[in-house]
Amino acid sequence: MSTNRVEGAVDKAAGAVKQAAGKATDNERLEAEGAAQKAKGDVQNKVGKAQDKIGDAIKH
Repeated sequence: MSTNRVEGAVDKAAGAVKQAAGKATDNERLEAEGAAQKAKGDVQNKVGKAQDKIGDAIKH
């Protein structure tokens, strides 16, 4: 598993927490930051998956 997948999962989870906290406290800025961080984590996770597939293809 690539570090991008791990870091992406962490960003996605942290973003979800921020987004939920922003919604709960009616803090639009925190909610937006959380949504952006979730999106960043999702992209990073997809990059990591692609890296893993490339690595697997090279091994075989």
